[in-house]
Amino acid sequence: QVQLVESGGGLVQAGDSLILSCAANTGSGRAFSTYTAGWFRRVPGKEREFLAAISGNGKNPYYRDSWKGRFTISRDNAKNTLYLLIDNLKPEDTADYYCGVKNYWGRHSNFDDYLYWGQGTQVTVSS
Repeated sequence: QVQLVESGGGLVQAGDSLILSCAANTGSGRAFSTYTAGWFRRVPGKEREFLAAISGNGKNPYYRDSWKGRFTISRDNAKNTLYLLIDNLKPEDTADYYCGVKNYWGRHSNFDDYLYWGQGTQVTVSS
């Protein structure tokens, strides 16, 4: 069982940058570094959409093409924490942001492949 807790959301202005965090508690189970981790978001009324994923060792980030350039995923395995930096925020970035972990590298946008999810953190971007 892995518990994930997102934080860092809030009300921001268009053009701002924001760092979201996802703290993982793996208990006495597998190390956080053994999981591929990813970020998704859900705009109210729409399906959850994939943003980015990163390998267990943190050396291989992967982004959905649409998000390259404004989103940066990273992780600190010593702190059991995943991050998402969002630059130049736009009102259309308003959404709930979720982190998840899975066992393998690949098929990153497949929501069902992620084993554990956090409860999400809300980001609201005002113009």
